[in-house]
Amino acid sequence: MGAEQSKSTESDEKVFQNETPIQFDPNLVNHLSDKLSSPHAPDSTRQSTLDSHIRARIQAELERLHEEEASVRGEIERALEKENLDKETELAKQGEDGEKKGASSEALRGDLEEVQKKAERFKSRKSLEDLPEIKAKKEALVKCYDANPKTPLDCWREVEEFKSSVAVVEKTFVDSLR
Repeated sequence: MGAEQSKSTESDEKVFQNETPIQFDPNLVNHLSDKLSSPHAPDSTRQSTLDSHIRARIQAELERLHEEEASVRGEIERALEKENLDKETELAKQGEDGEKKGASSEALRGDLEEVQKKAERFKSRKSLEDLPEIKAKKEALVKCYDANPKTPLDCWREVEEFKSSVAVVEKTFVDSLR
């Protein structure tokens, strides 16, 4: 028992005859034939979704950097205002005490020169795009993105190099304000 296949006396094939005709909608036939002719369509939609996601992340990072820059500027302005108020109160106390007025005018002149130097340094740092190393890294990144439009993740080295050069410039900028 079970050593041999069961044999049927009739043939195993059964043929059914369809008495009603089968018709398919032409839109369904066209849709199925389009899917067969373009098997890479899901890959291109996936790639475009990936590209839009990467662009959104880059935009979010850029916005975060702008916000961080604005907060650093705000902190600098508050520190300068506090410093100026401290100096004004100190000078006012010196004026009330009747001490040397020549020394206070010299101090004011020195303070004015210091503020002018800080303003000049701020103006010179204002144009970060004029830095050649950042421009070079940016151009390399854009060139990589242009060379790899369907695979932007291949440009990760260029992105990291650009981010590190921007971080160096930001660090020198913050250090120069101290």
